[in-house]
Amino acid sequence: MFDLPMFTLIHVLISVLGIVAGLVVIGGLMGGARLDGWTALFLLTTILTSVTGFFFPATQVTPAHAVGALSLVVLAVCLLARYVKRMSGRWRATYVLTAVAAVYLNVFVLVVQLFVKTPPLAQLAPTQAEPPFAVTQAVVLLVFVGLGWAALRGFRKPGF
Repeated sequence: MFDLPMFTLIHVLISVLGIVAGLVVIGGLMGGARLDGWTALFLLTTILTSVTGFFFPATQVTPAHAVGALSLVVLAVCLLARYVKRMSGRWRATYVLTAVAAVYLNVFVLVVQLFVKTPPLAQLAPTQAEPPFAVTQAVVLLVFVGLGWAALRGFRKPGF
């Protein structure tokens, strides 16, 4: 029997671990460090987050499915850049940008879920078309653009 509450808990824990590991990886990139173990953890948990998201009951394709599919495409390119192309030439920037994008997509979904599941936030933006939701997502996007820029600059440092 499918235990939805337990599955949801596992999915959320994997997602949070993926976000934390991803932020550590971005911090490493910003500082010129590879952090291979953290990178493997980040990629594994982020892939698992996207894959497990498809197992929630749904009668139609939802925006969550679209974000999950996009995330898996971004992660495929990230894996290619990191492990197949070994970050040579332009693949280094591709790796950094796709890693940052993958973390951003998870945080984007986190914000959506916070506005859906947290009563005070749900009251502020019940349909997620209200300004508080849009402003929050815009701020998150700007933060990740800044993190991406800093990671690109940091990954160029000698010794990376």
